[in-house]
Amino acid sequence: MLTIYYAEDEPEIALEVQGYLREKGFRVFVFETLARAREALEQELPAVMLVDWNMPDGRGDSLCRWIRSRWSDLPVIFLTVRGEAGDVVRGFEHGADDYVVKPFALEVLHSRICALLRRSRGTGETYLSCGGILLDQSRMGVFCGEEEISLSQAEYQLLRILMRNKGRTVTRERLLEEIWDSSGSFVNDNTLTVAMKRLREKLHKPACLKTVRSFGYRMEDMT
Repeated sequence: MLTIYYAEDEPEIALEVQGYLREKGFRVFVFETLARAREALEQELPAVMLVDWNMPDGRGDSLCRWIRSRWSDLPVIFLTVRGEAGDVVRGFEHGADDYVVKPFALEVLHSRICALLRRSRGTGETYLSCGGILLDQSRMGVFCGEEEISLSQAEYQLLRILMRNKGRTVTRERLLEEIWDSSGSFVNDNTLTVAMKRLREKLHKPACLKTVRSFGYRMEDMT
């Protein structure tokens, strides 16, 4: 099920959009402020971001610019009453992929979202996220909040495998085989233990990274 985030401070509009898109099979989370939307984005990326222009703590274009500075491929759609040509142009200049003027038909919004998803390059395949940790596979970059983390090749591959299998336990045997044996290097079990210890320290000991005793490791979002 694909997830949609919606930054909107008008409850009636938010509930109407949320209810309709849920009927269409999406998970929809509404955020009443830009700050809450940013916090959610740092935890996990949606398939699409819907943004109202006028929010209690700022303008939607500032959120759009912030998103573009971090995730160039995340689809963003403005939903706003600001329908003047200059506003529409500014919306696209600030990084929006589409611009829908209120009032709008819910069927039209759904069609725009589906079209955008078909055109997108697959943000979910580029970015992996869990518990405030973001992994950018295109740049091989890892971030904790605003901090970029420097990892060795083995540490990066270890984190990548765990994040790609988020919610599932990955065995020690599989990790040793995929990370080290694939390069023809013989290592013992302690190699993985040391790499995991260093990875945890560099990531500031995240609660989302679990040890499954005598079996392996698992990453899972914190509730």
